Amino acid sequence: MSLESIKAEIVELTQRLNRYNHFYYQEHISKISDFEFDSLLKRLTDLELAYPLFKQPDSPTQRVGGSINKAFETVRHRYPMLSLSNTYSDEDLQDFDERIQKDSVGAYQFVTELKFDGVAISLVYENGLLVQAITRGDGEQGDDVTANIKTIRTIPLRIQPSSMPAPAYFVVRGEVFMPKSEFERINLEIAQDNLERERLGKKPNNLLANPRNAASGTLKNQDASAVAKRRLDCYIYDVLGDYLSFDTHFDALKALKSWGFQVSDNYALCANIEEVKAYINEWEQKRFNLPLDTDGIVVKINNYTQRMDLGFTSKSPRWAIAYKYKAESARTVVRTVDFQVGRTGKVTPVANLKPVLLAGTTVKRATLHNANEIERLGLNIGDTVFLEKGGEIIPKITGVDTSQKRGADTLLFPTHCPECQTILERREGEVDFFCPNDRACPPQMLGALQHFVHRKALNIESLGEKTLELFYKKGLVRNVADLYDLKADQILALEGFKEQSTKNILQSLENAKKQPFSKVLFALGIRFVGESVAEKLAVYFGSLANLRAASLESLVEVPEIGERIAKSILAYFNESENDLTVRRLESHGLCFMHTQEAVQQRGNALEGKTYLVTGSFEGYSREDMDRVVRENGGKLASGVSAKLDVLVVGEKAGASKLKKAEQLGVRMMYADEFWDLLKV
Repeated sequence: MSLESIKAEIVELTQRLNRYNHFYYQEHISKISDFEFDSLLKRLTDLELAYPLFKQPDSPTQRVGGSINKAFETVRHRYPMLSLSNTYSDEDLQDFDERIQKDSVGAYQFVTELKFDGVAISLVYENGLLVQAITRGDGEQGDDVTANIKTIRTIPLRIQPSSMPAPAYFVVRGEVFMPKSEFERINLEIAQDNLERERLGKKPNNLLANPRNAASGTLKNQDASAVAKRRLDCYIYDVLGDYLSFDTHFDALKALKSWGFQVSDNYALCANIEEVKAYINEWEQKRFNLPLDTDGIVVKINNYTQRMDLGFTSKSPRWAIAYKYKAESARTVVRTVDFQVGRTGKVTPVANLKPVLLAGTTVKRATLHNANEIERLGLNIGDTVFLEKGGEIIPKITGVDTSQKRGADTLLFPTHCPECQTILERREGEVDFFCPNDRACPPQMLGALQHFVHRKALNIESLGEKTLELFYKKGLVRNVADLYDLKADQILALEGFKEQSTKNILQSLENAKKQPFSKVLFALGIRFVGESVAEKLAVYFGSLANLRAASLESLVEVPEIGERIAKSILAYFNESENDLTVRRLESHGLCFMHTQEAVQQRGNALEGKTYLVTGSFEGYSREDMDRVVRENGGKLASGVSAKLDVLVVGEKAGASKLKKAEQLGVRMMYADEFWDLLKV
């Protein structure tokens, strides 16, 4: 055979087998027998081994795995994977509906979908081919598990031709799960194998705890061939991209199905919140007949333009909510209670329980939240309590079983810090007790150090939890500025540290000086100043000097910065020790000045004014538009405020931004005028 004919046969077999796979796994139709399919697959495998250059990127041989990953690469999501706000009652659903009505987005519809209990995945497609699969991770970045995902036969390696065109680049979101039948099959095999192991006097293997944990563990297996044997599955529920050809989520689900993705058929279009409630009631019992576990219903606004108008919080979209069904419960006994002190000084009571099986896992501990919750429960040590998993994940005590014999020891919240014996304080308007001794309370000091080096803060990889604990125990560091006073001989004197590990630590600290002002600000651990707040403050004030000098009035002018955050910032800088720590960090060369990404200056038509872009512009992404503003001398604002000079308005612009700009008298410039100004 000629090379051309061999390549042609490989291409033909690839397409043919992918077609058979699609019919079998998506349409549930067997076009050929298992024997015929396996024979064709073996022929293709043999040809690919002999002529690897001709192997196609969507070859079905990838479905059986084979690659070994020593480590999964961490990659950033192009579109962050946000969480959903949860609700457990009709009243919360009604409130959600009323909030949307108040935002005046016009007539709207909901799409309701089952909330599958699996592992969230993000799949990247380029020119119709699957090129990358990323786990949720922290929402901003996750692990590249592409080889493992390719073993899931319901995920297309190449999308199907469709009358609904797909863009050259798009991302789909889905839920990877282990079917109940597969979970039971594997556990049966383990149990049977354990009988033989017991006969031989060997230690038995653990059974899989529950389908979700089994799916998560399988997806992180470093051997793709082992993943293939677990027969994971996946439902796709969303698509994202800059050039999608549809305007509603309902049409997006149809497009996904036409492209060859497995989409659950159990979604519905609802005209109002009453229809949403009816859907929820319908599936409360029906969901137990599905081949996988579910824990609720996801409710989304259907229209994409209305979603853009409603926008997002820092953690979740305002246009979607998850309704959770009542969790499975169990009973157990409270043995003891620990009072844990966190990084901020908050004291949290945690119950140590008689181990009990709940929703597939053994629970030994559960949070009691605060003193008010202990008082509400009327809890004694030794009480029998009812236990649930909040969102079917986090164990929580919901009540005391008064039909059982009560515990003899009354549970009292401590008056003094369990770590440093300082008298606890309860801040006005808050339910939690705090230890105010942040300068000498060990868990607070260690927590501040751990927060400072965290990946989302300064990302000092060589300083792990154990290393920081050792440095603290040996008296080398007490606050974050002490890290930059560390000397090589101090570290080398400690057991287990050699020249290379010491060099890595000092180099990581040096590298952290390149982190932007927003990261440094977040790393300081100012109460209520999270990542997104730190970014807004850095952009708005531009430098630490400006932020330090800011008044309460100027702080609350920053978009999304309320009085609570503003007062916390003022309190932080009013403490002399905090001010000294920051000045020490400045002297060590950390970045306390916000700098825009370097751009090539193309003109000065926008110089001297502050701009904010809203809506879409043909051929330009949001990042492209921001770059255009900076290339032409303009400054970028983080939100609509009285200090904004111009709001640049594109297609499908956010209604809330337009309304606020009009109220504040901010000039609105539409696309034609903007491009004319730049003479683009």
